[in-house]
Amino acid sequence: MEVSKKLLNSVPGCVDDALRGLISCSPGLRVLQGHRVVLRADLERIKGQVALLSGGGSGHEPAHAGYVGPGMLTGAIAGPVFTSPPVGSIVAAIRAVAYAGAAGVLLIVKNYTGDRLNFGLALERARREGVDVEMAVIGDDCAFTSPRKAGRRGICGTVLIHKIAGALAEQGKHLQEIFQIVTEAAARIGTLGVSLSPCSVPGSRPTFQLAVDELEIGLGIHGEAGVRRDKMMSSDQIVKIMIDHMTDPVSQSRVNVKSGDSVILVVNNLGGLSCLELQIVADSAVRCLEGKGLQIERAMLGSFMTALEMSGVSLTIMKSSEELLKLYDYETAAPAWPPVPRIPVTGQTRIFPCVPESTQPKELVPDVKRVQVYRHILENICKTLLSLEEELNELDRAAGDGDCGSTHARAAQAIRDWISSGEIPSHSARFLTTLSHVLLEKMAIQSVSDGCCKSLAE
Repeated sequence: MEVSKKLLNSVPGCVDDALRGLISCSPGLRVLQGHRVVLRADLERIKGQVALLSGGGSGHEPAHAGYVGPGMLTGAIAGPVFTSPPVGSIVAAIRAVAYAGAAGVLLIVKNYTGDRLNFGLALERARREGVDVEMAVIGDDCAFTSPRKAGRRGICGTVLIHKIAGALAEQGKHLQEIFQIVTEAAARIGTLGVSLSPCSVPGSRPTFQLAVDELEIGLGIHGEAGVRRDKMMSSDQIVKIMIDHMTDPVSQSRVNVKSGDSVILVVNNLGGLSCLELQIVADSAVRCLEGKGLQIERAMLGSFMTALEMSGVSLTIMKSSEELLKLYDYETAAPAWPPVPRIPVTGQTRIFPCVPESTQPKELVPDVKRVQVYRHILENICKTLLSLEEELNELDRAAGDGDCGSTHARAAQAIRDWISSGEIPSHSARFLTTLSHVLLEKMAIQSVSDGCCKSLAE
């Protein structure tokens, strides 16, 4: 396997360059001199409040530095790609917020050995210096029904903890109260991912291999092995498998929800999935959860915790409550937090009724023989268009985007569906008008610049 192409200046400096890019475009953030630490620019405002620090290996952008700002994290410590940050940088971040007058520090750490070790050592050093520090370890992975000795991995659900803890800190809650609420909230969260392709650390080959017709369920955000591989399937099918696995009553890692419960849903792009696919997955997830009788109070759709360029998606479900919803809805200026509407998803009307056309009087005595002629002509046209689909596509590839034949095949299928409906009028003007409406509705119009041909709808 070849080394993947990436837009970098250098492999060793990629994390520093990325942090500079974030800081340059985010006036509310600053970098701590000599360290890969991002802090709020208004650090003086945290005096008397609990400071929140998180972080981990880079490559999960916008996590974690994108969640630094009022209402979320006070700072984030970045390690090399997929590698925990050094103890010295974590200690430097703790000292910076303590010097600014923080009334205690909460470290929010994903459950990985390196992160727990380095943040834990930093916590011990800070406590020896007299700083009041606690560490909340987040493990929200639902992949393994019987968690291994290390426990559940920390993945996208950690972002929800950033939000909840940030709201509590802004409200002036003390350290132990925030720590307790965050710990209880973390137990209500579950996440599961699925990947269609691997990712690759800059300068290296892909972390694993998947056949072109395979996907992997339950893998980690660094490319760690999942729980099963399957053949490619539809969005509805894979989402059902994921949610069934996440809510399986026999699983020790399940999200403990039942019909009638309220939840927050996060549909997270693992890095390389197209927006089109992500929205399709989101639709599948909303329908699946509502089909189980769950009330979706809020839904987030986007890239929140990625795995470099991995083509995949994770679903996070959090069992919500009135208090947690208030904390979730609390204002934040963190650059990566999306503008989520503060209204329930379930129960909304999702379709605007179409304004009907002005109707024309129906034919009193349809001409059956004329309709039969129309059917015969249309059937021959459709048969010809369908047989020429690939030939027309090939011609279009030389001058356009290669979809001319597919576009006309869609038109042919739409006409056939119309024929099957039995609604063909015999009056010639009404016949042509109705046919044009069928094509305009079902057949995308190609641009003239494609150079092959315009659609029948023109």
